[in-house]
Amino acid sequence: MRVSLWIKSVAATAFAVALALANPAAAQLGQVDTTARQMILVDYDTGAVLFEKNADELMPPSSMSKLMTAFMVFEQLAAGKLRLDDEFPVSEKAWRMQGSKMFVPLGGRVKVEDLLRGVIVQSGNDACIVLAEGIAGTEERFAEMMNERARELGLTKSVFRNASGWPDPEHVMTTRELALLAKHIIQKFPQYYGFYSEKEFTYGIDAATKKPITQGNRNPLLYKSIGADGLKTGHTEAAGYGLTASAKRGDRRLILVVNGLKSMNERSRESERLLELGFSQFDNYKLFSAGAVVDEADVWLGSQSRLPLIVERDLTVTMPRQARSGVKVTVTYDNPIPAPIVKGTPVATLTVAGREGTLVEMPLVAGADVELLGFTGRVGAAVSYLLWGASKQ
Repeated sequence: MRVSLWIKSVAATAFAVALALANPAAAQLGQVDTTARQMILVDYDTGAVLFEKNADELMPPSSMSKLMTAFMVFEQLAAGKLRLDDEFPVSEKAWRMQGSKMFVPLGGRVKVEDLLRGVIVQSGNDACIVLAEGIAGTEERFAEMMNERARELGLTKSVFRNASGWPDPEHVMTTRELALLAKHIIQKFPQYYGFYSEKEFTYGIDAATKKPITQGNRNPLLYKSIGADGLKTGHTEAAGYGLTASAKRGDRRLILVVNGLKSMNERSRESERLLELGFSQFDNYKLFSAGAVVDEADVWLGSQSRLPLIVERDLTVTMPRQARSGVKVTVTYDNPIPAPIVKGTPVATLTVAGREGTLVEMPLVAGADVELLGFTGRVGAAVSYLLWGASKQ
C-alpha cells in the first residue's frame, strides 16, 4: 500500500526551497526586470535561484573567466604543489600581453602571491599568462587543464581557450556556471578568498614617474556598504560590462552574476540593486535538522513494528519573506516497509509543496536497523497484521 501522509503546514514560514545551482531546470523564486543581458542571483547555502535571465546562454565571460585561472592556482597551493612565495619567470609573451596589466618585468621573476593579486585585484592579463606558463608550461596546455577541471566541477558548458578571458569566439561561459564556480572558490578556498576583497595592490615602478604603480580593484561593490567581498569584473566590446559578485549579511550569502551591461556605472547600480532585492525580499528558513524524525512507518515482518524516518542533513529553504503560509510537508512511502531494513537506507520521500506546486523532494532514510523475524515469528506477525494491523504485531 502506497502512503502519502500529510505531516504539517509550515505556517510560520513560506513557500519555495533549495534548488540545485547546477540544475538548469530549477525555477527561479522571484521575477525581476533587469537591463543585464544575462543574469543570475542565487543563495550560497541553499542554491536557490532567486532571479535569473538567460542564465544558460553561452556568452563571452571576458575577465570573469579569470576566476577559473585563480581556482587552478588555489588548488595547486592547497595541495602543496605550489607555495605563495614560489616565483615564476616572465616570458616575452606575458610581457607583451595587452589589455589590463600587472606590468610584470620582461625576464624577471614574480612571486605567486603577487601574481594572484595581479590577477584578482588588477585583472592583469600578463599575470595570468605567467601563472599559466609556470604551472603548465604553455598557456594552451593550461587552458586544456582548465577545461578538464571545469567538467569535473560541473561546468559542462564552459570552454576556455586562454587564461585571461582575452576575446576568442570559442571562449564562453554561462552566468549559471560562473555562479557555481564562485561558490566552489568560496567554499573550497577560504584561506585565499580574502584576496578578492582587497581594494588595491601596488606592484612595479612607473617608468615615467619612477613611482610605484598602485591599481584599484575594479569591483564597484567593494566600495559600497552592502557586505560585498568579491569576486571579479569583466569587460570586452562583445560581452559588455559584467560582474561576478558575492555579498554576505549575517549568516546569509548571495552570489550574483551579471553581464551585457552598457557601462561601468550601470554595472555598479544594477548589481547593487539586484543584491538589495535578494536580501530584502528573501530569507532562509530551517525546517528540519539533520537526524530529525519526520515520521514513523509500519514494518512488515520485522523485529520491531515501527521504523523512524529521518532526514540525513539539515533542510533549509530559501523563501520570499511575504509568502508566509501554505507550505505543506508530506512523506510518501510503501506501507508497510518489509524487513530486513538497514539503518541509513532511503525508504521514503519527503516533499515540500506550496501554492505553486512541488518545491523540493529529498529522501528520508531508515533511522534504525530492523531484523527479519524467524519463520515462526513471521507467521504470527503476518496473521496479526492481517487481523489487527501493524500495531498488534
